[in-house]
Amino acid sequence: MRHVFVWDIFVRLFHWGLVGAVIMAFYTMETSGAPFLFPIEVHAQAGYVVLGLLAFRWLWGLVGSYYARFRTFLVGPSGSLDYAQSVIRRSPTPYAGHNPLGGWMVIIMLMSLTFQAISGLFLSDDIFFQGPLHGLFGGDFSKMLMRWHRLNSNFLIVLIGLHLAAIVVHRLMGEKLVKAMFTGVKTPSHTPVDSPLSGEVKTRWIWALVAVVTGIAVTLTFWLG
Repeated sequence: MRHVFVWDIFVRLFHWGLVGAVIMAFYTMETSGAPFLFPIEVHAQAGYVVLGLLAFRWLWGLVGSYYARFRTFLVGPSGSLDYAQSVIRRSPTPYAGHNPLGGWMVIIMLMSLTFQAISGLFLSDDIFFQGPLHGLFGGDFSKMLMRWHRLNSNFLIVLIGLHLAAIVVHRLMGEKLVKAMFTGVKTPSHTPVDSPLSGEVKTRWIWALVAVVTGIAVTLTFWLG
């Protein structure tokens, strides 16, 4: 059983950073927010962190290491259907990175999180918090975004539930996804169909610096603005 290095350090830090920020965002809105004095402020700050992480990930998906790039794991409808049929037959095509269904789930989740983070910039609770872009397009626009922000938060809960269910299913199939997101290494039982050409999996450090700086700049712009 060969070891395959799949997730670079930046993808892993992004993933766990996003997990922490999203948990904080949900906690400060769905509970009393103790021990924070102004939970809405902490919620907003968690959103700024999410926005910065997403800015990094969208850029890293274009210029990052092999398995981080969107073009590595996004396939068309026919390829996704073929993979779904292989899963139904209980003989799924082996992938080291995201399989076709998982790849589309990643994109949907990134898009939903991006909308959630950006829409939050326009919102206000009319008491303690006002987003940095609140009122930019008028009060009616902010009110509309507030409704969609709440609806999308419920959609995100569904997506997160599906993600956790997929982790359990893959674990039952012998694939330790959580461990791989800590170590970056997977041990597929068969040769994956998405194996890179020699050298393609290496991290591009110049682009990594650009992506990281972009993410940090986005977060600080709104946090300190």
